Amino acid sequence: MLTDIALRALKPEKAAYKKSDSKGLFVTIHPSGKKVWGLAIRVEGKQKFLTGGAYPEITVKLARAWRDTVKAQLILGLAPTAKPGNLEPGLPEQVATTPSKSFETVAREWFDTRKVAWTPRYAGVTMRRLEADIFPAVGALPIAAITPRQMLEALRAIQGRGSVEMAHRVRNHCSEVFRYAIPDGRCESDPCRDLAPGMAKPAPVKHHAKVAAKDLPEFFGKLNKDGGDRTSHLALRWTMLTMVRTQETRFARWIEFEGLDTAEPIWRIPAERMKMSTEHIVPLPPQAIAMLNEIRERNIYLAAGNERLGAFLFPVHYSKSLVISENRMLDVMYRIGLRGKATVHGFRGLASTVLNESGLFEPDWIEFQLAHAARGVRAAYNSARYLVHRRKMMVWWADYLDEAERAGSE
Repeated sequence: MLTDIALRALKPEKAAYKKSDSKGLFVTIHPSGKKVWGLAIRVEGKQKFLTGGAYPEITVKLARAWRDTVKAQLILGLAPTAKPGNLEPGLPEQVATTPSKSFETVAREWFDTRKVAWTPRYAGVTMRRLEADIFPAVGALPIAAITPRQMLEALRAIQGRGSVEMAHRVRNHCSEVFRYAIPDGRCESDPCRDLAPGMAKPAPVKHHAKVAAKDLPEFFGKLNKDGGDRTSHLALRWTMLTMVRTQETRFARWIEFEGLDTAEPIWRIPAERMKMSTEHIVPLPPQAIAMLNEIRERNIYLAAGNERLGAFLFPVHYSKSLVISENRMLDVMYRIGLRGKATVHGFRGLASTVLNESGLFEPDWIEFQLAHAARGVRAAYNSARYLVHRRKMMVWWADYLDEAERAGSE
């Protein structure tokens, strides 16, 4: 593809010659030194050439926008009337489509309706994927005119850099955009629907490596001998005990705990910090209360009245996030010989395995405790579901870990 540097470097010769850009777009360098954009198209099976103005008055971006608009007009059965001078780079030409019908405009509208149910992080990642990989390819085109082939090319470009799984995720997002536009007539079908067979298959899902139940005593034995920072140990232990994700441990706040001096203490994690964007309640066993007391005693910012840092269980003053990084817990795992053998997240899988194999607890209780419950109104109004059963289960799990630790110290 041509760049400004490459175009400026092209020198005139005795006869005119052409340099290709992509998808039929080219530039002709005349003996006079003038560089003129051209576009090869096919109309009723015959090849034709359009002239699109001179470089640098017509920039590379404008020329490509002209090319894409002309092709969109041809798909719609319209005469190719678009002119480069009337276009803005990356935006649709009014003859071909109205702003409300370009893919990018519809995608941003779809995004605004969906992001309220997503965490800020997930919403940001989703939009960045579209902006980086899809909008440059088809964003300016009328959503009704986009073909499966065009979408496949955009997605294969993602695959080409080794991001096969991401390509499938982006396909799903694009498919939702098309389906969002169908009911009000802005497009008639989803060109992403049948693309999966033409895409590379993602690698089989690899579950997080975990410590086996039989190896827990050895794990605790090594953990207790490790001379690392106690706060890192407490964060790791808290994650294991409460069966939460590392992000939920790292950003835990004192304000989220209720009834710590009662027989039914809980940790109420707000929806905006949960992967599924639904409030999650963790019933706390006695061991969790004892651990919280130690965590509180070690929180120098809380003791000093620093409201900003003291609000967190695991604050770090020099961190942009104000809390410990995930690497702090991973470092502990690495020091005790588990690099490549187990992850912090793997303890959730261990808890699930142990609790299911015990035969004492209903699978729904376990899944709900792992925050795997479905999203939606039903989930939002049932954040305390199975709380009585889960409290007994969490006490059993805490005792199980204590027994394994005692075995590792013998």
